[in-house]
Amino acid sequence: MADTMNVLLAGFGGQGILFTGKVMVYGALTEGKELSWLPSYGPEMRGGTCNCSVVISDEAIGSPLVTNPDVLIAMNRPSLEKFMGSVVPGGTILVDSSTVDIKVERTDVTVYYVPATNLADKNGLKGLANIILLGKLFKEKQFISRESLDKGLAKCIPAKKAEMLEFNKKALEIGMEQ
Repeated sequence: MADTMNVLLAGFGGQGILFTGKVMVYGALTEGKELSWLPSYGPEMRGGTCNCSVVISDEAIGSPLVTNPDVLIAMNRPSLEKFMGSVVPGGTILVDSSTVDIKVERTDVTVYYVPATNLADKNGLKGLANIILLGKLFKEKQFISRESLDKGLAKCIPAKKAEMLEFNKKALEIGMEQ
């Protein structure tokens, strides 16, 4: 992993954007990384726009706000349109191609189109498109170990929803196969 990875996750409220960011930082925490998690959402909450800045680093973090991400995960068209121009040259964009009907026209970034929502629905994992995209990010960037990622999931899933852990792990696997 690079010393620091700046990630911007963006979509509609209710798509699991903040949850995905939490899984990443709790996983990184188990490895002793420096990290920050900064949610941002419109006043509408569920259904409104939502994004989350995540910074994972081996060094102290100067600012928790990610304005020029190394990685953008876009789960809806408005988020892709708003943030794709801010990704650093050489950066990575992951797009849920089930919910985003446009292509990234930049040639200086790597783009992965993953039909995450369709994959989730097809595999009985409705609502886990976010974790499928996280699995794809993990496959491409290996920002923490798989064990740490699983620990992050376990930490973020509340005890009353413990049965969801296996579904989330399956979603990660599907993402890693993309």
